[in-house]
Amino acid sequence: MKALSRFAWLLVFVAGAPMALCQYTADVLGSHNLSPGSGSAISGPLNTPCTYCHVPHSGNGNLAPLWNQKLSTSSYATYTSSTAQNTDNAKPPLGSESAFCLACHDGTVAAGDTVLFGKVAMTGSMYTQDNFGTQLQGSHPFSLAMPIKDSIDLVASIHQNGTTADPKVPMILGNIECSSCHNPHVQKTDPISLNFLVRDSSSGTLCLACHDPSRTITGQVNPLSGWAGSIHQTAANRVSTQASVGPYPTVATNSCSSCHAMHNAGGQVRLLRATNEQDCIACHSGGGNVSPVAPDVFSEFKKKAHPFPAGQNTHDTAEKMLLNSNRHSTCVDCHDAHAAQQVNSFNVPPVIRVSQTSIAGIRATDGTTVLTSAVNQYENCLRCHGTSSGKQGNPLYGYLPARAAADPLNVLNYFGATAKSTHPVMRARGTSGAPQPSLLPTMLDLEGGTTHGRSMGTQIFCTDCHNSDDNREFGGTGPNGPHGSQNWHILEHQYQSSQAPAGPGTTITVNLLPLPDVTINGPYGMCAKCHDLNIVMQAMSWSGHQNHVYTDGVSCSVCHNAHGVGSTAANPTGDRMIDFDVSVVGSNNGLAISYNRAANTCTLMCHNVAHNADGTVTGAVQGTAKKVHRGGRP
Repeated sequence: MKALSRFAWLLVFVAGAPMALCQYTADVLGSHNLSPGSGSAISGPLNTPCTYCHVPHSGNGNLAPLWNQKLSTSSYATYTSSTAQNTDNAKPPLGSESAFCLACHDGTVAAGDTVLFGKVAMTGSMYTQDNFGTQLQGSHPFSLAMPIKDSIDLVASIHQNGTTADPKVPMILGNIECSSCHNPHVQKTDPISLNFLVRDSSSGTLCLACHDPSRTITGQVNPLSGWAGSIHQTAANRVSTQASVGPYPTVATNSCSSCHAMHNAGGQVRLLRATNEQDCIACHSGGGNVSPVAPDVFSEFKKKAHPFPAGQNTHDTAEKMLLNSNRHSTCVDCHDAHAAQQVNSFNVPPVIRVSQTSIAGIRATDGTTVLTSAVNQYENCLRCHGTSSGKQGNPLYGYLPARAAADPLNVLNYFGATAKSTHPVMRARGTSGAPQPSLLPTMLDLEGGTTHGRSMGTQIFCTDCHNSDDNREFGGTGPNGPHGSQNWHILEHQYQSSQAPAGPGTTITVNLLPLPDVTINGPYGMCAKCHDLNIVMQAMSWSGHQNHVYTDGVSCSVCHNAHGVGSTAANPTGDRMIDFDVSVVGSNNGLAISYNRAANTCTLMCHNVAHNADGTVTGAVQGTAKKVHRGGRP
């Protein structure tokens, strides 16, 4: 027994400082105790637990710490990413502490295959999660190629002098090794995560020993900035064990491990527990994984929703902010998980909501300048819906009116500085001086009342129209924002369009009869959120509204562009957001399609009727001209 005590003392001595940080007087090997009757998943006949790994003499090539387990000869596929500054050694140096760990944990050498005793007969088997294999792309980088390169999200001292911010988390000869995070002799330093950690790692303390959210370097963006005070750093929601998002009881105490796994990460790049948006689904899909329940965002994606990546259009952190020919939308395109905060109150437009804190955007003034942190909500939308190339209409969202514009899917044409008239998303309303008799003082909520409405200001959000149909902001119970909706184009309410199947100028499809409901529940409910459509039908702005809408089934979309009128629109004046759908409206005898607000007349062909500049209309079948009130119908 005395000899064994000397041997145990010798092991602590030769293991070096990392193993001697904590002094324990009792056996704390835990599942690394492979002696018979220890209760470990795998055990052997040797009653001296230390000798499975160490011997007092004639170890493996005299390697410290007197190593007895045969070493693996494997090479490893290790972690890589488009933003990684450092790379692993494909084969850790023979005497590195990581090589000792992998002697058992890569699964190529059996536990109990010793140098001194030969192959010791073992019973049981290692837990699957502890057998990492040789494909280590889903494990945290270790045994790095030296010297370690600096990065803005790393603690400065790692590069400067080879130390972390926490003395309990050691660098090994200036490198990151398995034993930087794990002490193989002590299993329960962290009483909840029994993974031989060198310290209690609740609330991300082990990660924060190396990763610094507060570090700043001129000209660089720290991807972890905003972590302090963010919802994932502070949320007290309790987490069930079935969620598999870390061992701790709450979102805040799980912290980094809510989304990242240090070993066997399902989404290997950036060690996400799952790939891209699937990493968020454990907590944001309703159910009992989180209590209180977080908003069920993923149910919205079962509707007409923003598309997740498919095939080759995957998201990557290093991709260009302006998404040219790479159309996709993941959660992190609109939300920064390190900085997002819970929305407890709704600020006025156009300032971005706190749920999108630190998310990137594109400057509206030129459509190309990257904003590392968008100030206004629409700037984030411009990553995809502005000047980017490769945009395509998606049939999933329903009929898309065609506008005479160089890039009809670039909303800067309709909202930007060159737009002739516009909904007030990027600039304030009221600049035209034209009366707006139908405009309500308060936006209507989902039920058509004003309890959850918002007083009409000078600007609106993109999400005042493109929003979940059951969103919380306007009185529902679902999440806010354009995640998904039962209505076309991810709209909060209906906005139906008329079409001309036989071509521009011909008879339009009419599916709105009997007389359409002009409330928020009707086919133009999206317009009715802000406009009293009864006033519109009373011809206070134009005498032809009632006949066109009620009699002819012409929807708002035939004459009006809901975004605005671009500089290249067919209507040269751009008044009243009139920008005809050129799939429905055709030319009148070759004349340019136009609207004259002063005369209140149009020049065009629609529903087989020629509208003439002098206020007459000519029925195509009868071929006779009829005088009508300005803009009206016979």
